[in-house]
Amino acid sequence: MILGLLKMRAPVAPTTAEVIHAGLVAASRRPELYDALDAPDTLPGRFEVLVLHVALYLRRLKGRGPRAEAVAQEVVDVLFKALDAQLREIGIGDMSVPKKMKTMASSFYDGAQQYDAALTAGDLEAMSAALARIVYRAGPDERSKALTAYVFEAAAALDLQDIDRLVARGPVFPAVGAAS
Repeated sequence: MILGLLKMRAPVAPTTAEVIHAGLVAASRRPELYDALDAPDTLPGRFEVLVLHVALYLRRLKGRGPRAEAVAQEVVDVLFKALDAQLREIGIGDMSVPKKMKTMASSFYDGAQQYDAALTAGDLEAMSAALARIVYRAGPDERSKALTAYVFEAAAALDLQDIDRLVARGPVFPAVGAAS
């Protein structure tokens, strides 16, 4: 019995959703987002930049069939499972985690809805205002305008990417200022 606990177990391969989530996290942590676009390099700032990238990915998958919808839901599930684990890792108590998760979920869905509405309308001002409020926690300024340009570039780049590739491996985001 005890010897069975000591045996090395084969590593479990990550699921497709976990691989896509890892790619979204990597895309949201690129240094140029924090250097060139001056996104706040804080826990709340990183969370909001991650939300932005996940929202762009989910927007591209919306209405693209059952497989895309299933992968989108799996990615959201992995995202919130990871956020829960990170809250616990940084020392948030078990009693406080559900309240924090509820706040984060509300922020996620609110941001995703605002980004989608601005992109659908092609409204640069609405996007800049949303990014200023959500990411920068300030009024619209040059930073939010620069991030707005990146968001529209990223949405356009995602629109060109094959759905089968997006659900199998995840998105490829453009470099900051790629279309500038």
